[in-house]
Amino acid sequence: MERIDVRRLTMEGRRMLRQVVVRLRKQSGMSVKELSKVSGAHPTTIKGWLARARTEGEKGLGEKRRGRPVGACRKLTLAAEAWIRDQIVKGNPQQIKLPFALWTRPAIRALIRDHFGVDLQERLVGKYLKRWGFTPQRPVKRALEQNPEAVRQWLEQDYPRLRAQAAQEGAVIYWGDETAVKEDAHWVRGYAPRGQTPVLAVPARWTTLSMISAISPQGKVAFQIVEGSIDAVRFITFLTALIQDVPQKIYLVVDNLRVHHAKVVTAWLADKKDRIEL
Repeated sequence: MERIDVRRLTMEGRRMLRQVVVRLRKQSGMSVKELSKVSGAHPTTIKGWLARARTEGEKGLGEKRRGRPVGACRKLTLAAEAWIRDQIVKGNPQQIKLPFALWTRPAIRALIRDHFGVDLQERLVGKYLKRWGFTPQRPVKRALEQNPEAVRQWLEQDYPRLRAQAAQEGAVIYWGDETAVKEDAHWVRGYAPRGQTPVLAVPARWTTLSMISAISPQGKVAFQIVEGSIDAVRFITFLTALIQDVPQKIYLVVDNLRVHHAKVVTAWLADKKDRIEL
């Protein structure tokens, strides 16, 4: 029989092959060389099986755990790993006086070196992070002034009421916001002769641009770009154009920007409650 690599067999396949070899040895008294020809296993492998059968019986023919034990050769103890994971989850490096803003492999390497006196390679730190279930992620920006509890209450209580009222009146809900716009393009790469870096001419002073927009839960977007910052007059101009384009009544959800509470805006909205409400 052609020689086979026993290691490539399944666990069950190896167990059955061991049993067959041992039974052939007992019943027919075949030599190791003959058993190797019949089974395809290497003679040295067969000798090991027969030795195990003599000392441990047929129970010794079962599959034994292969490779290193779990946790062997690790640089950190399980307690140390748990402590490090806890530090990563609880806060950021600056809170424990490390010179990093976010958790990176160099930051975690410094944490391990400072607290446990073990200097790991960054590649090994990455393996530990993967084992712990951590992945590299871009942080989400959140305004410092945001009140998470108030946001949760609005989403769970106020917004369902607003949505029900809009459905009852046949109105639509839009979400409005304002942002500054920078008029230079993203830097791009292009080809040029070696040593002759192309020059992209840009103005030294930027013209202030702002965008005001509104989007519905269905993804319908209305926006306007204006020069300068958003003030009460520009906000009213946008609202006027918005109600002209949308035939239904509009409930516009906005943030706490001062412009939204301006007296002229409130006065403009006073007689238009059948068309728009903030």
